[in-house]
Amino acid sequence: MKPQFGNGVTLVFDDMGPRGGTPVILIHGHPFNRTMWAPQTAALTAVGYRVIAPDLRGYGDSPVVPGTAAFAGIADDLAALLARLGIERVVVGGVSMGGQIAMELRLRHPGLVRALVLSDTSPAPETEAGAELRRETAERLIAEGMRPYAEEVIDKMMAPYNVTGMPGTAALVTRMMCATDPQGAAAALRGRAERPDYRPVLARAAEPCLVLVGADDVFTPVAEAEALRDLLPHAELAVIEGAGHLPGLERPEAFNRALLDFLGRL
Repeated sequence: MKPQFGNGVTLVFDDMGPRGGTPVILIHGHPFNRTMWAPQTAALTAVGYRVIAPDLRGYGDSPVVPGTAAFAGIADDLAALLARLGIERVVVGGVSMGGQIAMELRLRHPGLVRALVLSDTSPAPETEAGAELRRETAERLIAEGMRPYAEEVIDKMMAPYNVTGMPGTAALVTRMMCATDPQGAAAALRGRAERPDYRPVLARAAEPCLVLVGADDVFTPVAEAEALRDLLPHAELAVIEGAGHLPGLERPEAFNRALLDFLGRL
């Protein structure tokens, strides 16, 4: 774990695995932090990949930047971090909001992206109603704190049968949500409400892409993942059975197998 200045923002990140290995950056979702990638980091570094897992501004150990965390700024944070590390080409992976930030990185810094790994995410812009809900939720988090929100969404973050059947994982997911600073989470929600349409840039993407989705994801159902796969010129889809919105935590073995198979073909 190291503090690093990127785009004028201090980011805390893990940089693990051999420095000569193929670099992979993993971008966490909302309202989580870099520790959500622990199963993937262990699997990737064990076979020689270099994994960079940052805490986005306002999340985990990275300082909070109140207001609105525009996705353009977050993507620039990551590009600056990679430049400081001397990484010119990288596999970019992200889950949910992290997948959208991966798309933003592809939009703003296309030369950085060797391949995309997009888990349980959507390229479409927010609807007017969806944007208003994001903004309302941001104010609610500041007023109430994170726990009421965490208790409300845990059955959507994970498949309900995994909340009861995997109590340790459910507790980990809940702890991550509750540990997030409400101001940081709110800033990202406001930025997420304003995100652009990533479909045009993805439709022209020449790099390979792996789309993953939990079979029982209610936030981004399988049909949306299929549409994302069909949009990308060079994409494949892995549906992770027995998982909801966080298949990397709910079914890490199946998720890692699909990820390693994809990376092995690059």
